[in-house]
Amino acid sequence: MLARLLVCALLIGTFGITSAQETPAPAPQQPAARQLTPEQRAAIQKQNQVLEKYAESIIAMIDNGQIGQVWDEASEVAKHSVGRDQFVKTIEGERSKLGKVGSRKLTTINRSLSKGGKLPEGMYVNVNYATQFANQPKPIRELVSFHLDGDKKWRLSGYTVFFFFKQKTAYEIS
Repeated sequence: MLARLLVCALLIGTFGITSAQETPAPAPQQPAARQLTPEQRAAIQKQNQVLEKYAESIIAMIDNGQIGQVWDEASEVAKHSVGRDQFVKTIEGERSKLGKVGSRKLTTINRSLSKGGKLPEGMYVNVNYATQFANQPKPIRELVSFHLDGDKKWRLSGYTVFFFFKQKTAYEIS
């Protein structure tokens, strides 16, 4: 997991250096953004509520040490990226350093579409929390990610705690 973060940071850093060295091309005219209908906004809001509750249930299982069960119910996307034992070991290690949860507050829910590459192809939703742990002076970012599987069900694709917290971060799936 740390290796993924380092790769992501390196990619972001490399992109920043490369883009700073290139002469920017004039921005093409973008078509006007399509406005969502009230029905579409209501559907997204409902989906957000469902995924927030799902994320809360996953985090509760992790809080209660049921990390193996979390992996058992995860998406194939998650299972192909990390084995069960490594998933359990990594999360137990990260969470043991943090101590007990003092508070947890939902900050954002983000959607993204991957066409493949860094992430397997598909639709993803990230549920982000600002979580205060006993052994950390400031809240840190806790991220629960979901993938829309082929059977049209959302399943866990990742869980991460970041040892720093910023409202906007470069580690969001793009």
